[in-house]
Amino acid sequence: MSSPLPEDLPRPEHPRPQFVRADWLNLNGTWEFEIDRADSGLERGLRERELSGTITVPFCPESELSGIADTDFMEAVWYRRRFTVPAEWGSSRVLLHFQAVDHDTTVWVNGTEVARHRGGFTPFTADLGGVAEPGEEAVVVVRARDSRHGPQARGKQATWYANTHCHYTRTTGIWQTVWLEAVPHAARLKRPRLTPDLGSGSLHVELPVTANLPGHRVRAVLGEEGTELVRAEARADLDLCPRLALVLPPERVRPWSPADPHLYELRLQLLDAEGEVVDDVVSYAGLRSVALRGKQVLLNGEPVFQRLVLDQGYYPDGLMTAPTEDALVRDIELGLEAGFNGARLHQKVFEERYLYHADRLGYLVWGEFGDWGCETGQRDDNQQPDASYPAQWLEALERDHSHPAIIGWCPLNETYQRLHDRITRLDDVTRAMFLATKAADPTRPVIDASGYAHRITETDVYDAHCYEQDPEVFGKLMDGLAEDTPYVNTGPEQTTWSLPYRGQPYFCSEFGGIWWDPAAAAEAAGDESDTSWGYGERPRTEGEFVARFTGLVDVLLDDPHMFGYCYTQLTDVFQERNGVYRFDRSEKVDTRALRAAQQRAAAFERP
Repeated sequence: MSSPLPEDLPRPEHPRPQFVRADWLNLNGTWEFEIDRADSGLERGLRERELSGTITVPFCPESELSGIADTDFMEAVWYRRRFTVPAEWGSSRVLLHFQAVDHDTTVWVNGTEVARHRGGFTPFTADLGGVAEPGEEAVVVVRARDSRHGPQARGKQATWYANTHCHYTRTTGIWQTVWLEAVPHAARLKRPRLTPDLGSGSLHVELPVTANLPGHRVRAVLGEEGTELVRAEARADLDLCPRLALVLPPERVRPWSPADPHLYELRLQLLDAEGEVVDDVVSYAGLRSVALRGKQVLLNGEPVFQRLVLDQGYYPDGLMTAPTEDALVRDIELGLEAGFNGARLHQKVFEERYLYHADRLGYLVWGEFGDWGCETGQRDDNQQPDASYPAQWLEALERDHSHPAIIGWCPLNETYQRLHDRITRLDDVTRAMFLATKAADPTRPVIDASGYAHRITETDVYDAHCYEQDPEVFGKLMDGLAEDTPYVNTGPEQTTWSLPYRGQPYFCSEFGGIWWDPAAAAEAAGDESDTSWGYGERPRTEGEFVARFTGLVDVLLDDPHMFGYCYTQLTDVFQERNGVYRFDRSEKVDTRALRAAQQRAAAFERP
């Protein structure tokens, strides 16, 4: 079993709730730390010596919770930690997991390089076989490079010193849990892919293994509340990725939905030739379907209007890292309390623990990549994403495929570039990310880029972002969908950014963003020169805010061809004061009024 954890250990929960083994060790807490402003640390011997300071992992050095709170630029940072691999793990192989490190990472253990990874949002693993065995001491050294120069997937992190407009304090280095795991030596299960098939009442399980040993088998057992419902087995000595189908008895088919977020228990095992269990993993799964029919996106064959809110996943004290697991849960609860039934997880690959709670609470989410950071300023060829974009996105798709709460994918957001007669790097990368998504997951709709530059003719979903604040004008902008002439984002002087709309399901995936800061409004008494911002003229009263919110929402709820919307945004983030809650998650407006505005039946949902 996992070793006892200190009571004050930050973020002590298992970071990967859909693939849990019994033997693991959380390495969060105090690490040695040193900032390497000019990225000269390797030459200066930082890999070999003790570091000058300490930090609390998994919080980034820019955050208050790290104990550092340094918001200046850091070309590189270094970490060092000494620990003993649990002796009770016996003959197991040891894996060292990093859930997320921003941005380019090198890891050494006992002087040996064990991992390199590019990307700030996705996990990677170092195999410590032959480097640090059970009972042995290990010294792990981590260098994370995070330059502000050149194209890099940063999400909302500012490349200039201060927070400005919709760019926020940077995250450098380790910002999610670091942990050890004991796994079998000879062969083990790799991360499974769980795909619901509601049409046949079954769950398809792909169970890749690290090696095909004679006589080995894989087994999957699906259950509810400790009661086994169905099991399946297959040989694991022939195929590198054995596949199983768990067909439920018809009376036990219970579709996952916001109204009933039912999750089945799942146990995955690898057995040797004698039938002994050599690898044992606990997981869970939901059974639901997503389908497209004309302009409709259907959940379990039914039109469920997507009342989404934009969630950026920032916290005042932890930045991109939630201070506690309860904070992750609370964000979902806040969305539900305000009348939303889901979220666009915006410009960030959220923690797996967040997705687990979305699964558990029935919260619909769109998975998105933090692609901002490739702007060059070059006219008509200003977006320069590189090959690392699809590589990092594929890692996110592999990590998150099995979460039932995810009902769509959004690889890119607000890419903007004139559509002309040359194929550009943006065209290449947009197509690469779209095709990679469809190949990795044919079961969910994919939007090529949210808002702005739709450059894939066959994109499953089409959308636009519109921050018009007058509900009457907003309604006129949105009223062309029935005639297949919806609102489409264009550049300055009506420059064309996108290929034409072709009748796909359509939604307004960013709107509202009402600038509402009650304290600033009271202090300014009409003077809008303070540093906060949002969209449109700031309401003078809460009643004016609610009236504008209701009017904008009404436009979209009343359109029978609109399958959903996404309101900007859940919380204020630093200077961006357009959330329905404050940055500290306290109530800013009567959420009962927001809920009432959203809970009436949408035209899309009517028979």
